Amino acid sequence: MALTRDKEFWTAFTSHSQLTVRAAGLLVEMLEHPERRQKIVQEISDLEHEGDKITHDTVLALHQTWITPLDRESIHGLISRLDDVLDFVDAAADRIALYEIELARPEAIDIARILLLSCSEIERAMGMLQNMKDAKPLLTLCMHVNRHEHDADQIFRRALARLFNERTEPLELMKWRDILESIETATDRAEDVANIIEGIVLEHG
Repeated sequence: MALTRDKEFWTAFTSHSQLTVRAAGLLVEMLEHPERRQKIVQEISDLEHEGDKITHDTVLALHQTWITPLDRESIHGLISRLDDVLDFVDAAADRIALYEIELARPEAIDIARILLLSCSEIERAMGMLQNMKDAKPLLTLCMHVNRHEHDADQIFRRALARLFNERTEPLELMKWRDILESIETATDRAEDVANIIEGIVLEHG
């Protein structure tokens, strides 16, 4: 059992967050250009598999290391919630391809763009997490992610209301509710990541 693997854990957090930013950007592209959906869904799936490997390796390292840079619960929670974000990006992309969406609803694009903002903020936070001497910038990023989640939730509610108010054909309604829920849930999981980061900063900063 290794005494310490600090660099391995910091690299895992950074690498995983970078994968998620790439996947979220591809999701926006997929919604803006649904004709590219089959190519993009495979690219996102590949990124999700990479994220799964990072998560698996991180959890394994956690069990094989005596001294960790953060407490074990925080490390496990952080990598798991990061993986959840990527999983829901993948789920949204999979549904867009499966349902053969040819024209995206504007609210879906709006939520996906907000998700990309959240993922980008998290990526920045991961790059700063190793040095917590100045807690304010990290806490500001967490606040931004929380605000993004609130904005996404508001758009999601309006999108559902519009689907029902327009008397959307039932099958189409179910498809879009499924897609919208997947993207909005990804923003929820991003907020979970921000909350864990905030807890780490307040404890160690």
